[in-house]
This record gives sequence, C-alpha cells and structure tokens, in this order.
Amino acid sequence: MEITPTIRAEIEGYLKQKGLSMTQFGHITNLNVGTVSGIITGNRSLSVNQLDRITLGMNLPPDYFYERFVEECVEETPLNWRRIKPFLYRCVELGRLDCLQRAVSMFLDNPVYTHSLFELAEDLFHKGYRDTAAYLYENVAESERKQHSERLALCQYRLFSIRIGKDQAQNLQTAAKFEPFVDRLDEFDQLDALKDLANVYRSLSMWDKVYKFSRQMYKLGRIQYGLVHNSKREIKLDKKLSRPLFVYIAYAELLCANACDATGDHERALEHIRGFTDLSWVKEADSDTLYWLDNFKQWSKINSYVNKLMSGDISILPDYVEHIAGEKEIFAELLNIIEAANRYNMNVDHILQRFEPQIAAYQEVSSSDMYTQQFLPQQYVRFWYKMAKYSLNKGRYPYGFKCLIIAFEKAVTINHGLLIANCVGLFERFKAYATPEILAQYDMWERIDQKDGF
Repeated sequence: MEITPTIRAEIEGYLKQKGLSMTQFGHITNLNVGTVSGIITGNRSLSVNQLDRITLGMNLPPDYFYERFVEECVEETPLNWRRIKPFLYRCVELGRLDCLQRAVSMFLDNPVYTHSLFELAEDLFHKGYRDTAAYLYENVAESERKQHSERLALCQYRLFSIRIGKDQAQNLQTAAKFEPFVDRLDEFDQLDALKDLANVYRSLSMWDKVYKFSRQMYKLGRIQYGLVHNSKREIKLDKKLSRPLFVYIAYAELLCANACDATGDHERALEHIRGFTDLSWVKEADSDTLYWLDNFKQWSKINSYVNKLMSGDISILPDYVEHIAGEKEIFAELLNIIEAANRYNMNVDHILQRFEPQIAAYQEVSSSDMYTQQFLPQQYVRFWYKMAKYSLNKGRYPYGFKCLIIAFEKAVTINHGLLIANCVGLFERFKAYATPEILAQYDMWERIDQKDGF
C-alpha cells in the first residue's frame, strides 16, 4: 500500500525537485519566507488561504490537498472554528462536500459549536447553497439538545423550504413532518411558514389544511399588526418579512375563500372575499404596500367572478371573459370556466375558440419560487384534465384523449396521487372510444405509474 506524503513533505519535495529556495517559493506564492519555513518545518499551523496560494504556486488543482488538510489540520489537531470556517467555505465553492462533511463531523459532538454551524448553514442557505445548507441543518437539528428550541424549529423550516419541489407525494411528507414545528418559530418566521404550508396544501387540494393554516396566519397577522400600530410606543420589526405585514392577513382571507369555493361553501367563501376586498384599514402608503393593494384589488374582482360562477350564476360569464381577455396569465381563469362548464353542462366552445392560440401554446412555466414551483405543475395537469373531460363529454374523442394523455403524463411526473386517480377514472369511463395508439400511450404511462409505486 502506497503511503501518501503529508502536505509539508510534498511541498518540501517540490522545492527540491524544482531547485527552489524557500525565499523563491515565497515570492511565487506571495508568502514571506518565515511563513514558508514555518509551514514546512511544522512550527506553524497551515491556513486554507496559505494552502490555496501554495497549491496555485505548485500548479496543482485548487482542491488537490483538501483531503489531507482535513486529516492533518482538522482531525489531528485541536478544534479551532475560526481557522476551519474559511476552509468550509472553500469546500462549498469548489464543490467538495465530502471534505466539508468530514471536517464538520469533528464539531458535531460538541454543543459549543452548534450555534456556529447553524450560522454557517444560514449564510449558505441565503447564498443559494441549499444542498450543503440542508446537510448542516439536518446535523444541527440532530444535535440540538433543547427539543423545543426556536433554533430547532428554524432548522426544520429551512429543510421544509429546501425539500419542497415538484414531487407532490414528497411535498405531502415534507409538509406533514414540518407541521409540529410551526408554533415554535418566532412570530414573524411563523407568518411566512404558515403561508408556505397553506400554499403546499393548496397545491395538493387538501382544503381543510389550507383553511386551518390560513386562519392561523390571519389571527397571528392581526395580532402583530395591532401590536405594531396600536402600541403606545413605536415597535419596529426586528426581522424582514417576505411581504408587508398586512399582506399575510389579506392573503389568509384569499386562501380561505379558495378553500371554501373548492368545497362548495360559496356563501362562506363570499365572506372571506369581502375580507380582502375592503383593505381600508391598512395604514401604510409606501410603494410596496400600494403594489400589494393593487394586486388584492384585482384578485378581489376575479374571486368574486369565480365565486358567482361556481355557485351556478352563469350570467356573469361574459363579464368574466372580458375581464380576463386583458390579462397576461389566463389559464387559471380558463380552468375555472371549464370547471364550471363541466359542473353545469355549459357550452363554452366560443370562449375556447377565442383563446385557442393561447391554449395551443400553453406550456408549463418554470420558476424558482417555492409556491409557483409546486403549484403551477398541478394547475397545468388540472387544466388539461378539465379540457379532456369537457371534450370527451361532447364526443370529441381524439382531442379529448390527447388532452387526457398530457394530463396523465404530467400527473405521473409530479407524483400527484389525486390527479393520477382522476385521470385513470376518466380514461376508464371513455376507454371504449380510445384508438389503439391512445391505448398504447395510456398503458405506457400506467406501467410507469405502477413501476414507481405512485
């Protein structure tokens, strides 16, 4: 077995091979000769900055010595967070998660370093290194002694944010795991967490959960808004919320309205719509507030149309169509129209013809935002599923099956159990009218569904 030389031995061998003095090598690496001498003789500890300069001076890959640095300067020496922290950042920059994990493991058993590891995770999370941050959050949570601590809850919130994606079955597990920790967050983190949880359950059509967490968000938002504006002394927000404080109150009402409309409680939905229609109580007047007020004004109008339409009032359909005609994003509204058409046996061919170019070009839009990332894919499936149902019910089998295959394929891809079941049920209902080609496509996706255990 070949013995790997130490970092110091390899540096010394390099100088001999190249015939370089320590002074000459110091000029190459921009290190003074005393530092070079101290590193080679072992009388001076080696920092990652010095190591990087030496590695560059020897024309080696940047991470060439990193595994040996962990062995010699982390595992075999007394723990020194200030010295090792820069090394961890370099591991992240160079994609050496293996070296980071080995180095971090030395600090995990000592609770003195829990806060430092958590702060590192927070910094990496906000800089976009989410996978590395997740590893740190998991280990901080595991080593956290106080099981009801706010830091433990924040670790779980970050892990929830990182793990939410397009796989809806995984999203359900992730949300359920995070739920018990929501109440342990501080009030402002809790507002964002409740918003995120409600949105995840909205994408899963779990309307009881949507209503539950939206009401919690509403009550907490009202309390905090009252404290900020009605206290005898000025209260400043210590933390930066992702939105103005009033938005959480109004958005909670909007989500409650959505949940009630989805479950057929249209009268109760109307009460919640009124709750975010009248925002005269909002005291702020900055540009961010005005932006959100304008959004809620538009959402109020649309939700009022939807509420009446889903209640069976089809007289508002022309006004609703004219309203959405000027909008850039129309598919959520078209979905509502098609759903109402299926529910009340309406003919909306003229509306579909009017928007035929947009429908033909409809593609799922990618996004890095957590909510849109997991909401838009299921909306895409629902749109094509409703289009399939509408077309098949009217005997337009080729187009109806085309829409259904699109919906089924995407439902399997995002692992959405309810939508998969809906697609299968609709296909079985009209299976007798399917061509051999359609049957073959359906069988292929059904095999994929069963293979992956969805």
